[in-house]
Amino acid sequence: MGPHPAVAAIRLAVRRVLHDLLTEHRTAAALPHAPSHEPPPPPLVLVACSGGADSMALASALAFESPKLGIRAGGVTVDHGLQPGSDMRAAEVVLRLRELGLDPVDSVAVTVGRAGGPEAAARDARYAALDTAAERHGAAAVLLGHTRDDQAETVLLGLARGSGIRSLSGMAAVSGAGGRYRRPFLELDRQTARKACMVQSLPVWDDPHNADPAYTRSRLRHEGLPALEKALGKGVVEALARTAQLSRDDADALDSWATRAEATVRDAAGLLECAKLYALPPAVRRRILRRAAIAAGAPAGSLFARHIEEVDRLITGWRGQGAINLPGKVVARRQGGRLVIRQG
Repeated sequence: MGPHPAVAAIRLAVRRVLHDLLTEHRTAAALPHAPSHEPPPPPLVLVACSGGADSMALASALAFESPKLGIRAGGVTVDHGLQPGSDMRAAEVVLRLRELGLDPVDSVAVTVGRAGGPEAAARDARYAALDTAAERHGAAAVLLGHTRDDQAETVLLGLARGSGIRSLSGMAAVSGAGGRYRRPFLELDRQTARKACMVQSLPVWDDPHNADPAYTRSRLRHEGLPALEKALGKGVVEALARTAQLSRDDADALDSWATRAEATVRDAAGLLECAKLYALPPAVRRRILRRAAIAAGAPAGSLFARHIEEVDRLITGWRGQGAINLPGKVVARRQGGRLVIRQG
């Protein structure tokens, strides 16, 4: 008798990702510049685990699948220090991961700042810790337990902020430097992961922050999405996840177009020429403007669509207006038919 359908689904999702990683690892080892002709050591894959149902299901599937492919598997849990006893819970997660057979397993304590709000600050601290752990152990990848439900929430948040098609594309299956982060569960719902934990008797910790209405994502999860499903019927989560993939395809194509077009709208000194920018489609032009602002020092996470729209008006609605102040003390102004974007 085979495993429970929920367990089979999560294992299959992880197996596919591990196969991809193994193929990438072998391809890299076979390149001419590879340092040795000896077989490369098996890659190490870490799972980021909070102790919640999604990441525990992911950890169990990684522990089951990795030995069959000759892949080393470890784990890391991040202690955000935002709740009393968080260090003890992190220690419990370490114990659970080791009981699954994962090694190495790390617990990393972080200090969460305030920039961008509590959710964004916690996310930034978490990813910095995961990056550090991956580099310390030489991990080929870090698996994240984001589900289709998380993807739907991300799309709705992007829609509410009016941040453009890139925000609507949600989370990528592969992201980070060198494709470090992999999300095997983006096509699985949250309930499948929880069911897999239940049938395997895996202990699960439910973070109280996930039910705290003080957090935007929590309100969306417990109030917004249920209201949408009540008004529009079942299938909203699946539709939003499809929207994410379609938006990502479109955004990737527009990004490629903007990359090619950027070289054609700069003069010999590298300044952006307003007349040439004006001739581009708005979606391509605004991507070029956004990149220029980020290159000048504007933090990407603080640069919103409204900022780029103001800069765009220097191109499309020029009436002699003054400079535009952007995040990061970056200033955009029009001078002699050129767009100058620089700090201060």
